Amino acid sequence: MQKYAIILRKVFMIIYLLNYHRTFIGEIKMNTKLKIFSLVAVVMSLSLYAAQPYGPHTSEKWQIWAYASAAPSFIGEKAAVIGANGKVIREGTNAWTCQSGNPRPYPEKGWKNPHEAMAVCHDGEGMKWMMAYMSGEKPNMERDSYMWMLNGDMGEDNTKAGVFNKEDSAPGEWIESGPHVMLMPKDPATIEKFSSDFMGGAPYVMFPGTEYAHLMIPVEGYYKYTK
Repeated sequence: MQKYAIILRKVFMIIYLLNYHRTFIGEIKMNTKLKIFSLVAVVMSLSLYAAQPYGPHTSEKWQIWAYASAAPSFIGEKAAVIGANGKVIREGTNAWTCQSGNPRPYPEKGWKNPHEAMAVCHDGEGMKWMMAYMSGEKPNMERDSYMWMLNGDMGEDNTKAGVFNKEDSAPGEWIESGPHVMLMPKDPATIEKFSSDFMGGAPYVMFPGTEYAHLMIPVEGYYKYTK
């Protein structure tokens, strides 16, 4: 009887060791998988930030990245880019141009991000509209044009052009926009039937009744800066 008990204990010991071995090997495999997963996660995280170049925001490299991000990549990657100094810092191949659209004074260390830069991408007709707006002149365009601002802007009075401080805006008319597209009409009268209500989510008119009237077309994330 004692002999069988000893044999039985040995059998249980062997079973235990086999189970332990499988568990140990399983843990090694699991740890290896976790390490691989962690590494992949780190690499993916780094890749998400790889698009933004390291270095001062006054550099041409950063400005090219920031301003071109205003449009979808299939436009921005091939567009010309105008730097803060007003000069072309990258030639384009698709008749589009990207630049900062923020009329406020350029910071000594550059814009903090593409949103603050109010990065914008436009074609030649859009450039005519933008230059006229910046100089306070009436836009003279051959056709309608579109502009991309997928980083949004720093805010304006929706009813009056040139008001860039919230405290100077008409009550309830200040809007700091998230991502959007703009239709710049050759003839502002063609969009006068659209509402100027910017909180409804539908396309709306900014600067209604003026020569700078244009259609704002909100996209996902438009209200991220609205409080």
